[in-house]
Amino acid sequence: MTFPLRFCLGLLALILSALPPALGAGSLVSGPMLGYRAHREVFLWVETRDAREVTLDFWIAGKPETKRSLKQENPPATPAGGQILHFRPGLLEMGAPYEYALSIDGVAQTTAAPAKFSTMDLWEWRKPPPDFKFLVGSCAYINDPPYDRPGEGYGKTVRTFELMGESGADFTVWLGDNWYFREPDYNSISGLWYRPQHDRAIPEMQKLLGVMHHYATWDDHDYGPNDSNSSYEYKDEALKIFQAYWGNNSYGERDNPGVYTKFYWGDAAFFLMDNHYHRDAATMNQDAYPEKSQWGRRQLEWLKQSLYAAKELNHFKFYFIATGNQMLQVNTRSESHEEYRREREELLQFIREINLTGVVFLTGDVHHSGIYRRRLETTGPWVYEITSSPLSSGSWDVLNSAKANDPYVLKDTLVGDQNFVTVGFSGGDAERALTITCIDKQGATRFTHTVKATDLGYVPRRRN
Repeated sequence: MTFPLRFCLGLLALILSALPPALGAGSLVSGPMLGYRAHREVFLWVETRDAREVTLDFWIAGKPETKRSLKQENPPATPAGGQILHFRPGLLEMGAPYEYALSIDGVAQTTAAPAKFSTMDLWEWRKPPPDFKFLVGSCAYINDPPYDRPGEGYGKTVRTFELMGESGADFTVWLGDNWYFREPDYNSISGLWYRPQHDRAIPEMQKLLGVMHHYATWDDHDYGPNDSNSSYEYKDEALKIFQAYWGNNSYGERDNPGVYTKFYWGDAAFFLMDNHYHRDAATMNQDAYPEKSQWGRRQLEWLKQSLYAAKELNHFKFYFIATGNQMLQVNTRSESHEEYRREREELLQFIREINLTGVVFLTGDVHHSGIYRRRLETTGPWVYEITSSPLSSGSWDVLNSAKANDPYVLKDTLVGDQNFVTVGFSGGDAERALTITCIDKQGATRFTHTVKATDLGYVPRRRN
């Protein structure tokens, strides 16, 4: 039987239209980024566009015969058009180096950072804790002229992200304002999704994303409008976006939403707080409203129980509490915990009651960096605070302000310029110490300060 030429051509066109285009492979928007790390599992994040199939191959370094694969097909698109993929390679070897390869629609991708990761070593109850280093920073404004306010761009540099990627650190703790929603962003769902896609994709960010692990909490500008509180109408969408773009191991609790979480690294426990989802307005009179809270009662109780549980594990000399706004200051500007004193003092009283030593707050927001310390009672341990800000946003002359005279500040550590802070851990038992270093956008060291675990109240173990 023969068919008319017109029929054959029409049938061929129909068949071809149903096939994927030969040159229509999807593209990589940003990443890969390393999220949380555990003894036998890691998290890898990537954003693509127009991809039909994304494959992650991974194997023990130098042993290609151990290769395993994770594949995701037809990933859904966000309202901004990107496709966000989360990979969780699991049941890995402990303390082992791995290599990986990413492909999109069968096309191998070139990554800005070496395509490798490693799992945590099982040091607990077996050997001294490992030495390690992490980065901390906040306030990453990336210029985007069509949506920025008139005048000079508020983003002053992107060099800090390159320097962070070259630092040799193990991980970064992002303290909020990790991107900046503008007015055209935070009044619509599609606008909210656009902002992190734009900011995450800049070339200067890519090596940093892939060369170390990343943990994050938020502040107002990556939650909603400036100084926003729990009434923000799109806060559930903002939470969904944050969960999509970061790789924390958990977010809030099942019956109490938020971005708060905790993780452990070596002999340090980290507690990342959510200072906006449940927040009362900063300008409310706390004497008239004594229950005024930045975290909400449930989250504060979660923090207390988490600190207690970590102490009982008996692995940790240091307890880092990360939150968007400053904690210890008296001479402050609007949003710090000085405006939520009842909540702050309740937490510090709890720390005293359970005799928890080694507490260090990590904070951002204020567009300057510095170290603060406060003693809990006249003979009690010191608690420290490391403020790190801004990564790329505008800054101001903090040295000639009232904040320079705060009773808890170490004045020679105030930096009013774009920068990030490194925190290194070294030494054994009685000599275990933190080395805190501030690096500015030119790569210059602005201050270095060492804090021993014994300075924070740690009592070395007795040797038999």
